[in-house]
Amino acid sequence: MASREGTLYTVSFAAVVCIVCAVLVSVPAVTLRPRQELNRRLDEQKNVLRAAGLVDPGQALSRERVAQLFAENVQPVVIDLASGEPRPGIDAASFDQRTATADPQRSRAIPANPAKVLRTPYDALVYEVKKGDRVEMYVFPVTGKGLWSTLYGFLALDADLETIRGLTFYEHGETPGLGGEIENPAWQKLWQGRRAFGPDGKPRIEVIKGHAGPPAADPYHVDGLSGATMTSNGVTALVQFWLGDAGYGPFLEKLREEARQASAPSSAGDAGGGERVADGAGGSAATASG
Repeated sequence: MASREGTLYTVSFAAVVCIVCAVLVSVPAVTLRPRQELNRRLDEQKNVLRAAGLVDPGQALSRERVAQLFAENVQPVVIDLASGEPRPGIDAASFDQRTATADPQRSRAIPANPAKVLRTPYDALVYEVKKGDRVEMYVFPVTGKGLWSTLYGFLALDADLETIRGLTFYEHGETPGLGGEIENPAWQKLWQGRRAFGPDGKPRIEVIKGHAGPPAADPYHVDGLSGATMTSNGVTALVQFWLGDAGYGPFLEKLREEARQASAPSSAGDAGGGERVADGAGGSAATASG
């Protein structure tokens, strides 16, 4: 029988303990990973629904109901962030933007900015909230630095591409009762109906010190968080960043240009239409003129 006081026994015993502990830790981590990923996805989906106003804060919903509401109302789309163009061939349902951002092969380093965003992904998610075939709003993942932590949330913008419909944060490490109030539904509600862009088309919405007026009278300001100036500034910076040229600005400009082209009258088409009425329905045209 080997001596329990020898070096070999001590080393062997320590190695066995390490192996056993490693197995005990790794087996649950591996076996629970699919469930953890599912829970993370469901939590993100629920926060997209909250930002869009389709789920009330604190509303208890089963996993099945969250998945059903998301599938019925939301269409995730992957876009090229720099051009705003859609990226066919990428499965939006399984695309992980945070993983893409952390991967140097799938993201780019960007210059210093007030939001303290270090990298942006080449490809990014946009959530289209639809009623039938009509897009009613767009929900964008947003992230940036607060005082102590990185803030992760979603910003919902109306189909008019101007009006904010909602803002949620689902992960952060800010001080409870101070910066942590970004999770407070009452504060998040203050964003609804505010205007994201000024007359010059640049992001203008900001969190101010003190109280802002109602959206109709003070459309570009949101109440500050008492005792949390740095977190408030961080929220302003990250929202303006992701609405700007380095974020979803190219996508929003693409949508604006499509809207301008759709609303622009076609002089040739209008003239042709007038001729057809005159040639083919002269009597009706004369009646209408009379």
